[in-house]
Formats: sequence, structure tokens, C-alpha cells
Amino acid sequence: MIRTVLLGGRGGLHMRAAARIAAAAALLPAQVTVRTSERPAVPADSILALLSLGALCGTEMILEAYGSAAADALDRLAGLLAADLDVAGA
Repeated sequence: MIRTVLLGGRGGLHMRAAARIAAAAALLPAQVTVRTSERPAVPADSILALLSLGALCGTEMILEAYGSAAADALDRLAGLLAADLDVAGA
């Protein structure tokens, strides 16, 4: 299953945002990878791998997950990637 979302964070995919996304991905029952059109897929549960994407605000993020929990996993991570995690309460 594949989902595409635009990165919503004004500061791009920086350390704090990557940490929140990786922590959420680590709790999911499905393995998820994330890539951009310029970078190969990386595991969504790795902070350093996510940072290696060098994604800026508005970058198209492509998520892939497999298995019975794939849709829920993609919903959760796509929501985080689309949100501006720098805003209080996000």
C-alpha cells in the first residue's frame, strides 16, 4: 500500500519532527518506509534515516506499508508528516 503526502512542517523534516515520526512508526504493527522523489526509501522508525531525506516543507513524501495494518499505519504517519509539528499542540 502506498500513500503520498506533502510535508507540512515549516521547518522541514528536522530532528524533533523526525523523532516524533520515528517514535510513532516504532509503535505501529506494520513496517513503513518513507522516500522522496530524489531519495531512496528509508525505514520510518529511524530518526537518522528520516533526516537523511533532507525534506523541506512542501516536499512530496511517499510512504509504503504492507500487511493487514498497513492502511492504519499509513493514516497515522501521513497525518504526522502533513502536520506542522512545530506548532504547539500538533
